[in-house]
Amino acid sequence: MSEFARSTLFAAALAFCTASVSPALSQSSDPAWVDDLGLQLQAELECAVNYYLNMREGEIGTSRYYEARVQCVDGRMFDASRTEPEEKFTIRPCGVAVC
Repeated sequence: MSEFARSTLFAAALAFCTASVSPALSQSSDPAWVDDLGLQLQAELECAVNYYLNMREGEIGTSRYYEARVQCVDGRMFDASRTEPEEKFTIRPCGVAVC
């Protein structure tokens, strides 16, 4: 195998591995409010977060809002939202018709 083919194959393998990083491992780039949500879920519902879905934040008037759907390691799912100045998230379990 030529050196060019070997380096191209290595680059492709590296790109594949980088793209398939677990969602739990990629949390370091998440916004700070996600850490707050994870701590609240663990404390109140014993939910170890597996991953976050549909994370959104924005403004309503002069207040900021944050929302996300959460998948726990044990399979449970929750919708969470918070509008400042509230400090805690409102957390609702997902059901068949709820989410």
